[in-house]
Amino acid sequence: MQVREIMVRPVVVVREDASLEEVARTMLERGIGCAPVVDAYGKMCGIITESDFAARERGFPFSTFRWPQVFGQWLPREGVEHIYQAARTLKARDIMTSDVVTVTGADPIEDVVRLMLQHGIHRIPVVRDGVPEGMVTRRQLLRLLLPPESQSDTVTNPGCWHAMAPG
Repeated sequence: MQVREIMVRPVVVVREDASLEEVARTMLERGIGCAPVVDAYGKMCGIITESDFAARERGFPFSTFRWPQVFGQWLPREGVEHIYQAARTLKARDIMTSDVVTVTGADPIEDVVRLMLQHGIHRIPVVRDGVPEGMVTRRQLLRLLLPPESQSDTVTNPGCWHAMAPG
């Protein structure tokens, strides 16, 4: 079985110059956990996931001490709201992951499973000539357990994924 048989399409994308407020609004309104980031030509240049909006522990340089950071800023014990308010003006390119794991529609599903395990990720964009054309998530892998007649919404899922044309 090939990736194109289970991928969700079309895929929601965001422009690299979109503000984080726009990205967050898009993800919340569309009910999605990630969005490929595209340049002015529609080519994929990164990806933003819900995890990029959450705090992560980072080590202090030359120390074993760890403290949470969000949007590249150390979190204070109180008052995290101002960091999120200030981040509204950041652009997608400022927090996106640039080194994105992708597959093509012709790749076998086994590649998706292997890549998810190898990289510890839950979603993989499907690209053709560098342009996002679909998405495979763990949810699509769950659908493989269902009989074929129950998988009618595998390819398109209008409640969750809608194309946003770049430009």
